[in-house]
Amino acid sequence: MKPNKLVIKVGTSTLTAGTQRLNRRRMLSIAQQIVEAREKGVSVILVTSGAIAAGRELMEHAGNAPINGARSLPVKQMLAAVGQAHLMLAWGQVFGMFDVQVGQVLLTRADLSDRRRYLNARDTLNAMLTYDVVPIINENDAVATEEIRVGDNDNLSALVANVVNADLLLILSDIAGLYTADPHQDPSATLVREVTHIDEAVWAMAGASRSGLGVGGMATKLRAAELATHSGTAMMIVDGARPNVILDAIEGKPVGTRFAATSTKIESRKRWILSERAVGSVIVDDGAAGAVRNGRSLLPVGVREVQGDFDRGEAVLVKDLRGRTIAHGIARYSAAEASLLIGKQSWEIEGILGYESAPMLIHADDMVVLAMGNQSDH
Repeated sequence: MKPNKLVIKVGTSTLTAGTQRLNRRRMLSIAQQIVEAREKGVSVILVTSGAIAAGRELMEHAGNAPINGARSLPVKQMLAAVGQAHLMLAWGQVFGMFDVQVGQVLLTRADLSDRRRYLNARDTLNAMLTYDVVPIINENDAVATEEIRVGDNDNLSALVANVVNADLLLILSDIAGLYTADPHQDPSATLVREVTHIDEAVWAMAGASRSGLGVGGMATKLRAAELATHSGTAMMIVDGARPNVILDAIEGKPVGTRFAATSTKIESRKRWILSERAVGSVIVDDGAAGAVRNGRSLLPVGVREVQGDFDRGEAVLVKDLRGRTIAHGIARYSAAEASLLIGKQSWEIEGILGYESAPMLIHADDMVVLAMGNQSDH
């Protein structure tokens, strides 16, 4: 089934076609396929490597001496700082040939582990998709520390897939997928088409173990696959140099290795929301309670009381007028802000707070409706 929302990760080796420079022909092919996928109704987010390679290319082209000490962290960060703008310029140019607007988003793991920054990242990416902009994401290598290592963007792409609730994560690599052994050393190695469960046998194929001792290459891709599939997102590893590989993948053609999602996105999200400790409550009127039970968002107009001291992005309980817990959700506003919005219409939010993060207090996607009459406060 064709995905509605797709995250594509492209590695440096794919972008450079194995050279020391960005390969514009390869980038143009990727951009053209993304444009065609969008025309088929697929929302696409691109996670790109290549800033360091772009920085090296730009500095050496400008007549600077060959970069020495390129393995050291400060030099990598310097190259990333120089190359990030160059990389985005290149992406902007190839997408511009199709009159498609792109936008840059720089992230680190810290941005996605903090509740408020996680919500900000999600809202920004969704807004870009709503306005038909292709988000182009890279790790903020110029300020990262241990994050700079081979294959790190594999895991970043899995985190992004979780943030945007993607159906499919497609990793464009310099290898066609997961093989039963290293195909460069074992001529009898065969491509694994489907992985339904990542166990020790699968890790052994990658020449690593679940302990995480392997760094880079297929090991990071398997770690990304574990994260993505547990979050309800299927993942594929494909040969980024193969013509039309993106279009073939979204059409379900047999390319690369597919890792099946081990849970549905709904199940995964419910588990995450219910695992968050509730630090407050909102009491709602009967109309709002009925709307919540029917799977609708909680609007401020239906709120009667706010209890506790919670921040944006923290878990709260939704209770009816009889004190029954009817839902567990993630707040879009803090307790102090929500208290000012009690009984107000959504259009009044900006006038009261000076800004509007969302027209609702809790979005339906961020809420798990509980069984009727549940008295538990979790």
